[in-house]
Amino acid sequence: MKFAALKIAAVLTLIPTIAFAQLVKKDSTSDRNYFNEDGSMRIAIAVQSHRPGSGGKNALDGPETMANGGIQDMLRDMGANVRLSSAELSEREETEYGSWRRMGYANGRLADNVMQNEADGYFTVGFLASCPSSLCMLGGLQQSLTSTDTSSVSILWLDAHADYNTPETTRSGSMGGMPLAIANGLALHQVRRDSKLETPLTSKHIVTAGLRDVDPMEQHLLDKARIENITVDDIRGLTQNVYDQMDALSKVSDKIYVHIDLDILDASEMPYHNYPTENGPKSY
Repeated sequence: MKFAALKIAAVLTLIPTIAFAQLVKKDSTSDRNYFNEDGSMRIAIAVQSHRPGSGGKNALDGPETMANGGIQDMLRDMGANVRLSSAELSEREETEYGSWRRMGYANGRLADNVMQNEADGYFTVGFLASCPSSLCMLGGLQQSLTSTDTSSVSILWLDAHADYNTPETTRSGSMGGMPLAIANGLALHQVRRDSKLETPLTSKHIVTAGLRDVDPMEQHLLDKARIENITVDDIRGLTQNVYDQMDALSKVSDKIYVHIDLDILDASEMPYHNYPTENGPKSY
């Protein structure tokens, strides 16, 4: 168990540009534990380029660039078995009205990939174009559970922004600022269900980290829901709160999904991010 955890940590450390990743507790079924008998790890890279839009470009090349930019060779050089999958809309889904609905369909496609990865014993690393794609990672993990307790999926949200707005509180009107609230069951239930996240996460299954750009009404919702947070100072100093929050998630979770938006890093390291944010932790 300790060896497996160290290998997972090593993989995450060597992929500084990942958008999202998933961390799953070891269970009693050997083919679901992501390691071959020789100790090599099975890793599936899942690519999701679709993002909600308003008549503009709905696909970004960032996920493909990251997935094909050398990370596969790096992982194979480390001895890992690597495979790649992408999520594409069908012709019918492409004609569906409403960009948010199409986002839900695209999420459902990727959720199916995550479920298949879990069934085959592959650890999924997602390269995603936007934060709403986090819903399909959660959905795929939730649907892959062998028990009937679908509430045992949790999320660690590493992001400068909480993305906890609803259509009633948002200033921008962007769905990109809503996925954590959607996952918590506050809004856009059809998008959540299309993403295969049938049961919303309860607040005790959510921990945020690195927040420093939160709207006032958004903060009110976070406070009302009692969402726990790991501060930037906690991250910099690896304080006891980091360990306490992770222990709390582990106690209520069968699977923990780790969301990493690169804007969690200080703006000096992410100057070309869409939303660079000052006063963040450094990667060194």
